[in-house]
Amino acid sequence: MAHVIRNFERPAAELVERIKQFPPSTLHEAQGRSGALTSRIKPIYPGMRACGPAFTVSCHPGDNMMLITAISLASPGDILVVSAGDHPEQGGFGEVLSTACMAKGIVGLVTDAGVRDGPAIHARGFNVFCYGLCMKGTVKETLGFINHPIVIGGVAVRPGDIVSADDDGVVVVPWETIADVTAKSRAREDKEAEVMKALEAGGDILELSGIGKVLQAKGCAFA
Repeated sequence: MAHVIRNFERPAAELVERIKQFPPSTLHEAQGRSGALTSRIKPIYPGMRACGPAFTVSCHPGDNMMLITAISLASPGDILVVSAGDHPEQGGFGEVLSTACMAKGIVGLVTDAGVRDGPAIHARGFNVFCYGLCMKGTVKETLGFINHPIVIGGVAVRPGDIVSADDDGVVVVPWETIADVTAKSRAREDKEAEVMKALEAGGDILELSGIGKVLQAKGCAFA
């Protein structure tokens, strides 16, 4: 079995652009409250935002050799999704690798590990979602896999799945459901916009949300 799969089918650019307009929380709700990675994986600084096809990497804990290899092979618009052993006590990604990513047009990194050089990464404006900052370096010795299916943060990710991340966390949208989830996200946001407009006009949240009827059906009594 090949360790490195160079090529895989990415979603059409038009589909990626359409789904980018929705935040991860909306995508999560629109696909039945699924696809959210563990909340431990968060941006290293507030305001980071990334969305694009997953370029998957599997690294041995404490080793970033396959991550470096992936940076060389990834395409503009990709997000590196790196399974690194669910091990926060390592900083196998820092300023040098973020510089390499930005030069390649890679839009973000998601990993179940730590990273280092946080202030420098922030200053450069690269989007990193991880367990936090850790100065401990890594070796470059052990083979892993690139563009094979992985599990990270409790969620299965395949090359080409959409990964969307912001301050709320990270969500994965399977590539074959992108169009459907995009349509459902648009419908959800349109409905929420109508509710918020009605609230600003003095509407009642219980009535507008439908919770009033639920309370009544469950026999809720008000004194």
